[in-house]
Amino acid sequence: MPAGGKSTVRSRRLGAALKRLRLNALLDQEHAAEAVACSTAKISRIESGAVSARVGDVRMLLDLYEVEDAEERKLLEKLARDSNKRGWWLDFETGRPMREVLGDFLSLESDATYIRTWQPVFVPGLLQTANYTRALTDVTPDVVDDEAADLVVRVRQERRRIFEENGARFAAVIWEPALTGPMASPSVHREQLAHLIKMSKQPNMTIQVLPHSEWAAARVSPAFVGLSYARETSPEVIILDALANCLILEEPEAMAGYVHAFDALRSAALTPSKSVSFIRKVMDSVTVENEEM
Repeated sequence: MPAGGKSTVRSRRLGAALKRLRLNALLDQEHAAEAVACSTAKISRIESGAVSARVGDVRMLLDLYEVEDAEERKLLEKLARDSNKRGWWLDFETGRPMREVLGDFLSLESDATYIRTWQPVFVPGLLQTANYTRALTDVTPDVVDDEAADLVVRVRQERRRIFEENGARFAAVIWEPALTGPMASPSVHREQLAHLIKMSKQPNMTIQVLPHSEWAAARVSPAFVGLSYARETSPEVIILDALANCLILEEPEAMAGYVHAFDALRSAALTPSKSVSFIRKVMDSVTVENEEM
C-alpha cells in the first residue's frame, strides 16, 4: 500500500497506465489477476492507485499486455519502484503542513520529461530567481510571515535545481507585460531578466515572448503548466494556478483544449532568438542607479 495508506500521484499514474494497456489488449481483470496470481480485487486496487504494484508484477502484466516498448516499460517499472518514495519537498517542512495537492504537483513535475508553461502575469516558477520569488511572497496574502516566505523561496529554488539536474525539455511563453512591468526593484528586475537570457541558452530550453499587441492570443487561456512523460509529446497532466493552491487535471478529454491553446500562443509569440533580443533590450532599459534607496 502507498505510504500513509493513501494513494500517491505515482501509484495513480501507474494504475491508470496499466488499466489503459489492459483495455488496449482487450483483456479483463480476471486475466490480469491470473497472470500475477492475485485476486481481481487487488487488480482493481492497483488500477485505481489505491495500492502500489510490485515491479515484478508490473513486468508480468506488461508481458501479458504485449508491451514491447523498452522506454515505456522502464517508465512504468520506475513508477512502481518510486510509488512509496519519500518526496524531496518533505525535507522542507517547518512545522506547518504542506498541502497534499502541492506535493502531488511537485511529484508530477519532478517526473516530467517535457514541461510547457504559459504565463501572462509572472515569470514561470522554474525560471524565477530567489529575489524575484521573495518579492512575490511579500505581496501574496497566503504567505503570512517570514518563515512561510522563506519556505516558498527554498522550495522553488530546489524545484529549479532538480529541473536543471533532470534535463527535462522546457518551453515557456511569457506575455510581454510580465517582463516589462514594474518589479520589486530595478536590481531584482535586471537580475531576473539576465537569468532568463542565461536559461534560454540551454539546449533543452525554449523561451518565447508574446508581444503586448497579441492581446487576443493572450486571452486564449489563463496561466497553466502542461506535463508530459517519456516519449509522449502531448501533455498528460495540466496544472492550473489558484490563489492559495493549484488544480491538477488528469482527464484525457481536458488535454486537447490546452494543447490547442499552447500551439496558438507559440505561433503568435516572437521566435526564441527574437525573444532573447527583446528581453536583453528590456534589461538594458532598466537602470539600477534609478533604484530608490
